[in-house]
Amino acid sequence: MTDSSVKATAGFCEWVDRYLNFEKNPKKGIFWLETMHFLCGKLGNPQDSCRCIHVAGSKGKGSVSRMIACIIEESGLKCGIYSSPHILDFEERICTVNGYLEDSVYKKSADEVISCVESIGPSEWPGERQPTWFELVTLYAFCCFRNAGLDFVVYEVGMGGRLDATNVIHPACCCINTIELEHTEYLGGTLELIAGEKAGIIKEKVPVVIGWQKDQCVRNVFRKIAAEKNAPLIFAEKEACVKDCRYGKSASRELMDASIESSFFKRKVNASLHLLGEFQAQNAATASLVIKTVFKDMDEDLIERGLSKASLPARFEIISGLKSFGGIKAVVLDGAHTVNSVRYTMDTFRKVFGCNTAREKAVLLFACAADKDAEDIAPCFKDSFDSVFLTKPGFVKESDLPRLDKAFDSACIPHVSDYDCEKSIRAAFEKANSNHSLLLVTGSFYLIAEVRKLMSL
Repeated sequence: MTDSSVKATAGFCEWVDRYLNFEKNPKKGIFWLETMHFLCGKLGNPQDSCRCIHVAGSKGKGSVSRMIACIIEESGLKCGIYSSPHILDFEERICTVNGYLEDSVYKKSADEVISCVESIGPSEWPGERQPTWFELVTLYAFCCFRNAGLDFVVYEVGMGGRLDATNVIHPACCCINTIELEHTEYLGGTLELIAGEKAGIIKEKVPVVIGWQKDQCVRNVFRKIAAEKNAPLIFAEKEACVKDCRYGKSASRELMDASIESSFFKRKVNASLHLLGEFQAQNAATASLVIKTVFKDMDEDLIERGLSKASLPARFEIISGLKSFGGIKAVVLDGAHTVNSVRYTMDTFRKVFGCNTAREKAVLLFACAADKDAEDIAPCFKDSFDSVFLTKPGFVKESDLPRLDKAFDSACIPHVSDYDCEKSIRAAFEKANSNHSLLLVTGSFYLIAEVRKLMSL
């Protein structure tokens, strides 16, 4: 990315930071769609400039979105992707699978959004309510993709679905991935309530693909709302079968091979994935069904090649050969922050590295936001690490370190905790380096961002 692009996006970021940012300062009662409809209308409805797919879910929506976008790009179409959060660069939120957009696109879009918003008087806003940071960033994304002249965009929901700022688009297909208890203060305290919020992206007569679900009550919610919307409903776990997941290595990269069978395909899809974990094979099946729903004649060769190119930072990302910490066998960065996602991460960690404490030393660096289920997450790490370091997830998210301490104590996991995130990061790296250990960093994308900044990963 060139200096001019940095200046253009930096200017937009500085301007938009004046507005309420839910990611940094969560508040209730700030979600509705009237502001987005109002702003989009002011700018000529940029969200309608190209075809799109809408992806929601508690777990795996980022991976599914990336896989879908990679397959579309492999077919020869120019495909954008809108996602959150970013790890280091704001532009990660608004890009293509091949990298950032042109500098001129970011600058022109920033000028359009800023000019539009600043021309609106206080009393003109719907309900006289100022827009939020995420609404303005989403509007900015719509304009960027329009100005880039893309053919297709995959939009990842920020939180929930029904009242998420992205829910003004008109997708060719919706996708809702695995549902878990999350953000209960804002989405509801039961799986049914959360599923209902996610199902708010289902549109009249627009097909919806549902990723793997653990709970029948969640499936029932989707059936009910899809029927009300006359939306064709496709359950991935019913329509696809994942087999033969095997871990291996290609060149210097770990990979996982899996086969996916479905009546939607002309033949079995043989996927070689750089996104590791058997749940990623399920995500690949879900993404492939979305593709076959929108592009019925898409060749299976294109699907396989697209899946093989999909990768994401901080999704079981393996980094080895560190110059500054040559003693560390490998660093694994994973943003898992729910109970099930942490379980999947630990399962993958053991399978990829053949780990248990009898044979392989490992160090854990963990932090999570205050609203996470620390009591159920902590036991997932038991008997797997020689050293455990607990801290707060960077300098953005509110954390509850005493609660985290208590949860690890209750799980009988010896650990060291420190509010100083930077100190904890350095301590974990130094311990892994001196012990010639593996190092797992997990629990928060914000923690991983701080790790990347400090250790130049």
